[in-house]
Amino acid sequence: MKHPTQRTPTLSQLRAFAAVAEHLHFREAAAAIGTSQPALSGAIAALEEALGAQLVERTTRRVMITPLGERVAVHARQVLSALHALTEEVEAARRPFTGPLHLGVIPTVAPYLLPTVLRLVRDAYPDLELHVHEERTPSLLDGLATGRLDLLLLALPAGGSVPVAEIPLFDEDFVLIVPPEHELAGRVDVPRDVLLDLDVLLLEEGHCLRDQALDICREVGAEVSGGSTRAAGLSTLVQLVAGGLGVTLLPATALDVETGRTDRLAAVRFAAPTPGRRIGLAHRPGSARTPEYDRFGAALRDALRGLPVRIAP
Repeated sequence: MKHPTQRTPTLSQLRAFAAVAEHLHFREAAAAIGTSQPALSGAIAALEEALGAQLVERTTRRVMITPLGERVAVHARQVLSALHALTEEVEAARRPFTGPLHLGVIPTVAPYLLPTVLRLVRDAYPDLELHVHEERTPSLLDGLATGRLDLLLLALPAGGSVPVAEIPLFDEDFVLIVPPEHELAGRVDVPRDVLLDLDVLLLEEGHCLRDQALDICREVGAEVSGGSTRAAGLSTLVQLVAGGLGVTLLPATALDVETGRTDRLAAVRFAAPTPGRRIGLAHRPGSARTPEYDRFGAALRDALRGLPVRIAP
Protein backbone atom coordinates (compact mmCIF):
# COMPACT_ATOMS: atom_id res chain seq x y z
CA MET A 1 0.00 0.00 0.00
CA LYS A 2 1.31 3.43 -0.91
CA HIS A 3 2.05 5.77 1.98
CA PRO A 4 -0.36 8.76 2.07
CA THR A 5 2.51 11.20 1.51
CA GLN A 6 3.99 9.31 -1.46
CA ARG A 7 3.51 10.39 -5.04
CA THR A 8 4.61 8.71 -8.23
CA PRO A 9 8.09 9.96 -9.24
CA THR A 10 8.48 11.56 -12.65
CA LEU A 11 10.92 10.35 -15.28
CA SER A 12 12.90 13.59 -15.03
CA GLN A 13 13.28 13.04 -11.28
CA LEU A 14 14.46 9.45 -11.79
CA ARG A 15 16.86 10.53 -14.55
CA ALA A 16 18.34 13.20 -12.28
CA PHE A 17 18.73 10.81 -9.36
CA ALA A 18 20.31 8.09 -11.53
CA ALA A 19 22.85 10.64 -12.78
CA VAL A 20 23.72 11.74 -9.23
CA ALA A 21 24.04 8.11 -8.10
CA GLU A 22 26.43 7.46 -11.00
CA HIS A 23 28.62 10.56 -10.73
CA LEU A 24 28.31 11.39 -7.00
CA HIS A 25 28.75 14.99 -8.05
CA PHE A 26 25.93 17.43 -8.77
CA ARG A 27 27.75 19.50 -11.41
CA GLU A 28 28.96 16.45 -13.33
CA ALA A 29 25.54 14.79 -13.08
CA ALA A 30 23.82 17.92 -14.40
CA ALA A 31 26.22 18.10 -17.34
CA ALA A 32 25.69 14.41 -18.11
CA ILE A 33 21.93 14.81 -18.57
CA GLY A 34 22.08 18.30 -20.10
CA THR A 35 20.44 20.32 -17.35
CA SER A 36 21.46 23.01 -14.87
CA GLN A 37 22.71 22.23 -11.38
CA PRO A 38 19.79 24.09 -9.69
CA ALA A 39 17.30 22.15 -11.82
CA LEU A 40 19.02 18.89 -10.90
CA SER A 41 18.98 19.73 -7.19
CA GLY A 42 15.31 20.64 -7.46
CA ALA A 43 14.50 17.34 -9.14
CA ILE A 44 16.30 15.38 -6.40
CA ALA A 45 14.49 17.31 -3.68
CA ALA A 46 11.15 16.73 -5.42
CA LEU A 47 11.89 13.00 -5.70
CA GLU A 48 12.72 12.78 -1.99
CA GLU A 49 9.51 14.64 -1.17
CA ALA A 50 7.49 12.40 -3.47
CA LEU A 51 8.86 9.26 -1.85
CA GLY A 52 8.95 10.66 1.66
CA ALA A 53 12.54 9.50 2.15
CA GLN A 54 16.08 10.88 2.08
CA LEU A 55 18.06 9.48 -0.83
CA VAL A 56 21.11 11.75 -0.91
CA GLU A 57 23.39 13.06 1.85
CA ARG A 58 24.92 16.41 0.94
CA THR A 59 28.05 17.84 2.53
CA THR A 60 30.33 20.67 1.50
CA ARG A 61 32.89 18.20 0.15
CA ARG A 62 31.05 15.21 -1.23
CA VAL A 63 27.75 13.63 -2.18
CA MET A 64 26.74 10.27 -0.72
CA ILE A 65 23.80 8.03 -1.53
CA THR A 66 21.90 6.69 1.49
CA PRO A 67 21.39 2.90 1.82
CA LEU A 68 17.75 3.36 0.75
CA GLY A 69 18.95 5.60 -2.06
CA GLU A 70 21.19 2.81 -3.37
CA ARG A 71 18.16 0.52 -3.66
CA VAL A 72 16.08 3.26 -5.28
CA ALA A 73 18.91 3.88 -7.76
CA VAL A 74 18.69 0.25 -8.94
CA HIS A 75 14.98 0.66 -9.66
CA ALA A 76 15.53 4.04 -11.31
CA ARG A 77 18.07 2.53 -13.71
CA GLN A 78 15.66 -0.30 -14.54
CA VAL A 79 12.83 2.14 -15.28
CA LEU A 80 15.03 4.32 -17.47
CA SER A 81 16.44 1.29 -19.27
CA ALA A 82 12.93 0.00 -19.97
CA LEU A 83 11.86 3.40 -21.29
CA HIS A 84 14.91 3.57 -23.52
CA ALA A 85 14.18 0.07 -24.83
CA LEU A 86 10.65 1.17 -25.71
CA THR A 87 11.77 4.21 -27.69
CA GLU A 88 14.62 2.22 -29.23
CA GLU A 89 12.24 -0.44 -30.52
CA VAL A 90 9.97 2.16 -32.08
CA GLU A 91 12.97 3.90 -33.68
CA ALA A 92 14.32 0.63 -35.05
CA ALA A 93 10.94 -0.28 -36.51
CA ARG A 94 10.75 2.97 -38.46
CA ARG A 95 13.96 2.60 -40.44
CA PRO A 96 17.39 1.10 -39.64
CA PHE A 97 20.45 3.31 -39.21
CA THR A 98 18.46 6.47 -38.59
CA GLY A 99 17.97 8.69 -35.57
CA PRO A 100 20.31 9.12 -32.60
CA LEU A 101 22.95 6.57 -31.64
CA HIS A 102 25.02 7.17 -28.50
CA LEU A 103 28.37 5.41 -28.91
CA GLY A 104 30.66 5.00 -25.89
CA VAL A 105 34.40 4.55 -26.54
CA ILE A 106 37.26 3.84 -24.13
CA PRO A 107 40.12 6.42 -24.13
CA THR A 108 42.76 3.93 -25.34
CA VAL A 109 40.71 3.28 -28.48
CA ALA A 110 39.00 6.59 -29.27
CA PRO A 111 41.90 8.58 -30.85
CA TYR A 112 42.98 5.69 -33.09
CA LEU A 113 39.70 4.17 -34.31
CA LEU A 114 37.27 7.09 -34.28
CA PRO A 115 38.50 8.49 -37.64
CA THR A 116 37.56 5.18 -39.26
CA VAL A 117 34.25 4.96 -37.38
CA LEU A 118 33.24 8.52 -38.25
CA ARG A 119 34.18 8.08 -41.90
CA LEU A 120 32.09 4.90 -42.09
CA VAL A 121 29.07 6.59 -40.51
CA ARG A 122 29.39 9.63 -42.79
CA ASP A 123 29.69 7.57 -45.98
CA ALA A 124 27.42 4.60 -45.28
CA TYR A 125 24.86 5.88 -42.75
CA PRO A 126 24.25 9.58 -43.46
CA ASP A 127 20.91 9.56 -41.60
CA LEU A 128 22.44 8.21 -38.40
CA GLU A 129 22.81 10.90 -35.72
CA LEU A 130 25.98 9.74 -33.96
CA HIS A 131 26.91 11.01 -30.47
CA VAL A 132 30.34 9.94 -29.15
CA HIS A 133 31.11 9.59 -25.43
CA GLU A 134 34.73 8.91 -24.39
CA GLU A 135 34.71 7.28 -20.95
CA ARG A 136 36.39 4.48 -19.04
CA THR A 137 34.90 0.99 -19.11
CA PRO A 138 32.96 1.05 -15.78
CA SER A 139 31.24 4.30 -16.74
CA LEU A 140 30.44 2.97 -20.22
CA LEU A 141 28.87 -0.19 -18.84
CA ASP A 142 26.80 1.82 -16.39
CA GLY A 143 25.68 4.10 -19.21
CA LEU A 144 24.69 1.10 -21.29
CA ALA A 145 22.67 -0.38 -18.41
CA THR A 146 20.76 2.85 -17.77
CA GLY A 147 20.05 3.54 -21.45
CA ARG A 148 22.29 6.61 -21.59
CA LEU A 149 24.45 4.81 -24.16
CA ASP A 150 23.39 2.48 -26.98
CA LEU A 151 26.59 0.88 -28.22
CA LEU A 152 30.12 0.56 -26.80
CA LEU A 153 33.52 0.25 -28.50
CA LEU A 154 35.90 -1.27 -25.96
CA ALA A 155 38.19 -4.15 -25.01
CA LEU A 156 36.54 -7.57 -24.76
CA PRO A 157 35.46 -9.29 -22.65
CA ALA A 158 33.83 -6.20 -21.17
CA GLY A 159 33.67 -7.69 -17.67
CA GLY A 160 31.69 -6.07 -14.89
CA SER A 161 28.31 -7.12 -13.55
CA VAL A 162 26.32 -5.66 -16.46
CA PRO A 163 25.21 -8.29 -19.02
CA VAL A 164 26.16 -7.32 -22.58
CA ALA A 165 26.06 -8.83 -26.04
CA GLU A 166 29.50 -8.66 -27.67
CA ILE A 167 30.50 -8.28 -31.33
CA PRO A 168 34.26 -8.97 -31.81
CA LEU A 169 36.04 -6.69 -34.29
CA PHE A 170 39.76 -7.43 -34.16
CA ASP A 171 42.76 -8.57 -32.14
CA GLU A 172 45.87 -6.41 -31.83
CA ASP A 173 49.34 -6.91 -30.38
CA PHE A 174 50.95 -4.96 -27.58
CA VAL A 175 54.29 -3.34 -28.43
CA LEU A 176 56.96 -2.48 -25.87
CA ILE A 177 58.01 1.19 -26.08
CA VAL A 178 61.49 2.17 -24.87
CA PRO A 179 63.89 5.12 -25.28
CA PRO A 180 65.96 4.86 -28.49
CA GLU A 181 69.21 4.25 -26.61
CA HIS A 182 67.72 1.28 -24.71
CA GLU A 183 69.44 -2.07 -25.35
CA LEU A 184 66.14 -3.57 -26.58
CA ALA A 185 65.33 -0.73 -29.02
CA GLY A 186 64.29 -2.01 -32.44
CA ARG A 187 64.48 -5.71 -31.52
CA VAL A 188 61.87 -8.27 -32.60
CA ASP A 189 60.93 -11.69 -31.22
CA VAL A 190 61.73 -10.59 -27.68
CA PRO A 191 60.43 -12.95 -24.97
CA ARG A 192 57.91 -11.60 -22.50
CA ASP A 193 60.18 -12.27 -19.55
CA VAL A 194 62.28 -9.21 -20.47
CA LEU A 195 59.62 -7.36 -18.45
CA LEU A 196 61.15 -8.86 -15.31
CA ASP A 197 64.05 -6.39 -15.49
CA LEU A 198 62.15 -3.30 -16.68
CA ASP A 199 60.36 -0.41 -14.99
CA VAL A 200 56.96 -0.62 -16.70
CA LEU A 201 54.91 2.58 -16.55
CA LEU A 202 51.12 2.27 -16.39
CA LEU A 203 47.99 4.30 -16.91
CA GLU A 204 46.16 5.38 -13.77
CA GLU A 205 43.55 3.11 -12.23
CA GLY A 206 40.25 2.77 -14.05
CA HIS A 207 41.73 2.09 -17.50
CA CYS A 208 41.25 -1.46 -18.77
CA LEU A 209 44.61 -1.19 -20.57
CA ARG A 210 46.28 -0.79 -17.16
CA ASP A 211 44.72 -4.07 -16.02
CA GLN A 212 45.78 -5.81 -19.22
CA ALA A 213 49.37 -4.59 -18.82
CA LEU A 214 49.40 -5.78 -15.22
CA ASP A 215 48.16 -9.21 -16.28
CA ILE A 216 50.97 -9.53 -18.84
CA CYS A 217 53.59 -8.61 -16.27
CA ARG A 218 52.16 -10.97 -13.68
CA GLU A 219 52.17 -13.85 -16.16
CA VAL A 220 55.98 -13.68 -16.25
CA GLY A 221 56.32 -12.91 -12.53
CA ALA A 222 57.22 -9.24 -12.95
CA GLU A 223 56.20 -6.84 -10.22
CA VAL A 224 55.05 -3.49 -11.57
CA SER A 225 55.28 -0.49 -9.32
CA GLY A 226 56.35 2.40 -11.54
CA GLY A 227 56.84 4.39 -8.36
CA SER A 228 54.29 7.14 -7.96
CA THR A 229 54.24 7.90 -11.70
CA ARG A 230 50.85 7.41 -13.35
CA ALA A 231 49.43 8.78 -16.61
CA ALA A 232 45.85 9.65 -17.49
CA GLY A 233 46.34 8.88 -21.19
CA LEU A 234 48.66 7.14 -23.64
CA SER A 235 50.08 10.42 -24.96
CA THR A 236 51.39 11.29 -21.50
CA LEU A 237 52.60 7.75 -20.95
CA VAL A 238 54.86 7.74 -24.02
CA GLN A 239 56.23 11.18 -23.11
CA LEU A 240 57.29 9.74 -19.75
CA VAL A 241 59.13 6.99 -21.64
CA ALA A 242 60.75 9.58 -23.92
CA GLY A 243 61.91 11.40 -20.78
CA GLY A 244 63.68 8.29 -19.53
CA LEU A 245 61.33 7.40 -16.66
CA GLY A 246 60.76 3.81 -17.81
CA VAL A 247 59.11 1.74 -20.55
CA THR A 248 55.49 1.01 -21.39
CA LEU A 249 53.14 -1.15 -23.46
CA LEU A 250 51.15 0.30 -26.36
CA PRO A 251 48.43 -1.34 -28.44
CA ALA A 252 49.47 -1.61 -32.09
CA THR A 253 46.73 0.76 -33.28
CA ALA A 254 48.21 3.54 -31.14
CA LEU A 255 51.81 3.00 -32.21
CA ASP A 256 52.11 5.30 -35.24
CA VAL A 257 50.14 8.14 -33.65
CA GLU A 258 51.92 8.14 -30.31
CA THR A 259 55.48 7.46 -31.46
CA GLY A 260 55.26 9.79 -34.46
CA ARG A 261 55.35 12.90 -32.27
CA THR A 262 58.96 12.45 -31.13
CA ASP A 263 62.19 10.70 -32.10
CA ARG A 264 62.79 9.76 -28.47
CA LEU A 265 60.89 6.47 -28.69
CA ALA A 266 61.62 3.04 -30.13
CA ALA A 267 59.43 -0.04 -30.52
CA VAL A 268 60.22 -3.57 -29.37
CA ARG A 269 58.23 -6.53 -30.76
CA PHE A 270 57.42 -9.58 -28.66
CA ALA A 271 57.88 -13.18 -29.76
CA ALA A 272 54.82 -15.34 -30.32
CA PRO A 273 52.46 -15.82 -28.65
CA THR A 274 52.35 -12.04 -28.65
CA PRO A 275 50.46 -10.38 -25.79
CA GLY A 276 47.53 -8.31 -26.97
CA ARG A 277 43.87 -7.48 -26.61
CA ARG A 278 40.57 -7.94 -28.45
CA ILE A 279 38.47 -4.91 -29.39
CA GLY A 280 34.79 -5.10 -30.19
CA LEU A 281 31.33 -3.67 -29.79
CA ALA A 282 28.92 -4.29 -26.92
CA HIS A 283 25.21 -3.60 -26.58
CA ARG A 284 22.28 -4.57 -24.39
CA PRO A 285 21.17 -8.17 -24.95
CA GLY A 286 17.86 -8.35 -26.75
CA SER A 287 18.04 -4.76 -28.01
CA ALA A 288 15.62 -3.98 -30.82
CA ARG A 289 18.58 -2.62 -32.77
CA THR A 290 20.62 -5.84 -32.53
CA PRO A 291 20.40 -6.54 -36.31
CA GLU A 292 21.66 -2.97 -36.95
CA TYR A 293 24.55 -3.43 -34.54
CA ASP A 294 25.53 -6.74 -36.16
CA ARG A 295 25.55 -5.15 -39.63
CA PHE A 296 27.45 -2.14 -38.32
CA GLY A 297 30.04 -4.46 -36.77
CA ALA A 298 30.50 -6.29 -40.08
CA ALA A 299 30.91 -2.99 -41.95
CA LEU A 300 33.37 -1.73 -39.35
CA ARG A 301 35.48 -4.90 -39.58
CA ASP A 302 35.86 -4.28 -43.32
CA ALA A 303 36.72 -0.62 -42.75
CA LEU A 304 39.45 -1.52 -40.22
CA ARG A 305 41.37 -3.91 -42.47
CA GLY A 306 44.01 -1.31 -43.23
CA LEU A 307 45.09 -1.10 -39.58
CA PRO A 308 47.81 -3.29 -37.99
CA VAL A 309 45.25 -5.73 -36.56
CA ARG A 310 43.88 -9.23 -37.10
CA ILE A 311 40.22 -8.99 -38.04
CA ALA A 312 37.99 -11.25 -35.95
CA PRO A 313 35.98 -13.90 -37.81
